Amino acid sequence: MTTKEANQKAMVQETKSVAERHGPQFIPKLKGKKVIIRLSSGGQPITGTMEGYNPQEILLQTAKGQLLVFKHAIATIEIVDEPKGYRADI
Repeated sequence: MTTKEANQKAMVQETKSVAERHGPQFIPKLKGKKVIIRLSSGGQPITGTMEGYNPQEILLQTAKGQLLVFKHAIATIEIVDEPKGYRADI
């Protein structure tokens, strides 16, 4: 194994260990809450209740049924359940 390959392997392992230690912090707190998701491609915002998530996707229950949204397509997520002026502890 060359030095370059060893460095790349070490970087991948370090990145994985950081992700494992910290994990997702924002999205788990949104489960079961009503949210507005705006996509990076533009268009109409999506409003629904967050049903679940995994590392690549978010599952929403909307007025028209369930919708699976890929995280890489999301520009913003806004909580709409909270009262005006409420500061979420996120």
